[in-house]
Amino acid sequence: MNELFSIKGKVAVITGAGGVLGGSIAKHFVAQGAKVVILDIRQEQLEARIAELQQMGGEVIGMIGNVLDIAMLENVAADIVAKWGRIDILLNIAGGNMPGATLEPSQPVFDMKISDWEKVTNLNINGTVYPCLVFGKIMAEQKSGSIVNVSSMAAYSAITRVPGYSVAKTGIANFTQWLAAEMALKFGDKIRVNAIAPGFFIGDQNRAVLINPDGSLTERSQKVLAKTPMRRFGDIAELNGTVQFLCSDAASFVTGAIIPIDGGFSSFSGV
Repeated sequence: MNELFSIKGKVAVITGAGGVLGGSIAKHFVAQGAKVVILDIRQEQLEARIAELQQMGGEVIGMIGNVLDIAMLENVAADIVAKWGRIDILLNIAGGNMPGATLEPSQPVFDMKISDWEKVTNLNINGTVYPCLVFGKIMAEQKSGSIVNVSSMAAYSAITRVPGYSVAKTGIANFTQWLAAEMALKFGDKIRVNAIAPGFFIGDQNRAVLINPDGSLTERSQKVLAKTPMRRFGDIAELNGTVQFLCSDAASFVTGAIIPIDGGFSSFSGV
């Protein structure tokens, strides 16, 4: 293995690891020899993920963690440092959209439920900011670390039907750049903050709007693929390499970057 890209032995905290994206990255990090701490608010999903990762033979611990509860996150951070002495990597994967915050094609924005707007923006913005503050403080004290957030294609241009998610992910892109500068200027060049901006991947949260019950593509899917030069959806595992790169020494001069992983969606006008 090329040591420049190695994350072996690094302590990585992954929020939302009970989900599809967080689980995929967690499995990859365990396979690469990282010491992985998986956080999720859902006990059942957390236990299932722990069992799955432990079968791989890596060093894994799981903790119930609410990314919107700073006191709980501080307790988790203290437990990790007590066990492994440091935190090298924070992957803020917790987030996503909610069905109630997705507008129907004919539904005007004025019919949007404010409570759903608040849930989505709170989870996606503060659910990333709070872990950055808690685990980032440890990185500041140890003068090293890598944070990777998750933005979205919705941060590049307006995507219909998902106003709350779009606003939140745009905020994550800006906060990533802001925190990258803050950490480098005040705590040194060994602390880096970046984000990935995934294109379109079929997962549990968006399956209903992309795939019809009979398995065919919805009209929305057809529009997405028409604007994606690779003409396909991404495989969730195709995010792993970029995330690993951002956490490795190969990215030692990369901070404040928002990297699209989108099959060309963000660079193609469609005409």
